[in-house]
Amino acid sequence: MINLDKKIILYLGRTPNFESEVLLQNDMIDGVSNPYIKEWNAKDKPKPTDAQLNALSSQATTLENNAIAVANRQKEYGSIASQIEFITEKGLEAWKTNVQSIKTKYPKESE
Repeated sequence: MINLDKKIILYLGRTPNFESEVLLQNDMIDGVSNPYIKEWNAKDKPKPTDAQLNALSSQATTLENNAIAVANRQKEYGSIASQIEFITEKGLEAWKTNVQSIKTKYPKESE
C-alpha cells in the first residue's frame, strides 16, 4: 500500500490489526495506485489526517526498507537447524563472521 501501512504503524506507535482496526483500500485511478484508509476502528487515537501521515513518509520508507533488509537476512541465514549445523561444522567464530557479512550485504537504515 505504498507505505500507508507503515505510516499508520508509526502514527499509532504499534501495529494495528489491519483486518478489523484499520482497513486499507487501494483504488487504481488512471493506472496510478491510490491507497487510503477505508475504515478506522482504532480506539487509542483518532483517524490521522493526510498531513499527519505525510509527515511520517521518510520514517515509513526507512521502516519498509529495514523490513526488506531483515527479510533478506533471514532468508540468507537459513533455518535455525542449518545455522546450528554451520556452527557445529565450522565453529562459532566462522558463524559470527558469516552473520556479519550478511548484515553488511543487507544493511539497515538508521531509524
